[in-house]
This record gives sequence, C-alpha cells and structure tokens, in this order.
Amino acid sequence: MTLTIGRFAPSPTGPLHPGSLVAALGSFLSARSRNGRWLVRMEDVDTSRCRAEHASTILHQLEQLGFVWDGPIIWQSRRQQAYLAAIEQLHNQVYVCTCTRKLLEAQGNTEHYPGICRERSLAKNGHYSLRVKVPNAEICMTDRLLGRQCLDLASHGGDFVIRRADGIFAYQLAVVVDDAASGVTEVVRGADLLDSTFRQRHLQTLLGYPSPEYLHLPLVVDQRGQKLSKQQKAEPIDIRQPLPALQLALARLGQPVNPDIDSLAGFWAWAQASWDETKIPRNPQTCGKPASDSGQD
Repeated sequence: MTLTIGRFAPSPTGPLHPGSLVAALGSFLSARSRNGRWLVRMEDVDTSRCRAEHASTILHQLEQLGFVWDGPIIWQSRRQQAYLAAIEQLHNQVYVCTCTRKLLEAQGNTEHYPGICRERSLAKNGHYSLRVKVPNAEICMTDRLLGRQCLDLASHGGDFVIRRADGIFAYQLAVVVDDAASGVTEVVRGADLLDSTFRQRHLQTLLGYPSPEYLHLPLVVDQRGQKLSKQQKAEPIDIRQPLPALQLALARLGQPVNPDIDSLAGFWAWAQASWDETKIPRNPQTCGKPASDSGQD
C-alpha cells in the first residue's frame, strides 16, 4: 500500500489568514486520516515578493495552532539547481520568449499568449523568459471533490512561462519539481488553483513524473464575495485564541464541530477522528462567510 504524503505550501508574502488556515487544515486532516505524512514547504521562489519574516510568522502560527509536520521545512529558494535540471530535461518543449508585457498588452493579449516566439529554441543565457509548449487538446483529471475536470490549455492562456525574464523560476515548474522530489501523493488546496492543476499535469507528463491525487477546497470569501487573500489585506489568524479559528475552519470544511471542546489537544483528537471528506462543500468557488464574521475584511 502506498504511503500517503500530503503537503501545505504557503507563500511567505504575509501571515496566515482564515482562507489559508482552511487549506492547511484540509490538507493536514486528509493526510492524517490516511495515516500519512504531512509536509510543509515554503514557496519562496519569488524572491521579489517573499520575505523571511513572513515565513517565520507562518511557521510560528502553525506551531501555535497545534499543527505538527513531518521532516524538515522545504524551501524553494534553495532548490534552484533542481529547477534548472528540469528545464534541461524539457529541452525541445521549451523556448525562449522575448515578448514583454507591454508588447502583449499593446496587441490585446493580456490573458492568452499567441505563440509569437514558439519557433525559437532553448538558449543557455540571456534576459528572457522561457515558455513551455502546450498541446492543442484537452487535459483531464479527476478531482476527489469536484469529479472529472478538463481544460484545453491552448485556448486558455496558451504556452506558459516556466522561468521569468528576471531569472525567477515560475510557480508552475517549482511546484511540480518539488512535489515529485518529496513523493507527494495528494495535493489538497484551494479551488483558485484548479486551473494551475492542468498546467502542472502537463509538466508532470513531459517530465515523466507521477501525478498526485487532487482535492480542491472551496474558497473562503468576505462579505463582498471576494476571496480572502494577503493581497486583499485579509486579517491574520489570532494565535492568542487559536481554538475559535480552528473550529471555524473546520466548520467551513463542512465537518462537525464539538462546542464542548476547550483545548487544542481536544480539538485535534476530535477533528482527526470525525474527518469525513464527503462532507466538504462541493461549490468550487466558495465555502461561504458566516454572518458572525463581520469583523473580518
């Protein structure tokens, strides 16, 4: 029987907020319900946005909330050679792109890359981005919560960047390489990353990596229906009162909440014993915002 390995992979651009806590809790309980391992990875590959102090804050928050992870923290910023090796392996499927954002905007191509540089090859040096070719066909996968999902990458964004012109490796590539290196067998994360899954599945196929199972959780939104995010200045988790935050996150995942629990140890014992994946709300966009949360942005 294959050992289940799950992971939580926050970007250290700010502290954990209620939305990211739902993702952390869902991924943790899914892995532990299968007697599996749960890893923490800092997705700090984008050094222009990520900060060491935010990473320290996130790890402290997780500890104070009672999360326990297996093995050392994985830092994307320390894995540049692995990403370079993956690009070398992709070779014929990757090409140099000298198109600037300004050029694409002038042509009205802000959401879809039209393949301007597609006939170029891979070069070793230079200030340019690298794109990977996508097939002109649907890529399909079965999400454990949402069922069968398909997307035609050629008509939804086109060839995508795996290394930026400033030399920073793109999220899509780094995630795929790191999940494979860690032996991740399941990815439990927010539904806002569903489209990214198809790009990652494409890279997994090109690199010969196995594809993990996927479960995309409904998003937590504010009273305006907008996803809670660091960019929207979502309020961080108050670790002085961890139990209410955990109980609310559990409720948002559709799980039963025991109001008589008054300790972290009691919460974790209850949450793991009562975890039922079939009760997670199946709306791919949102798991709602309780009326009692009026104090949150």
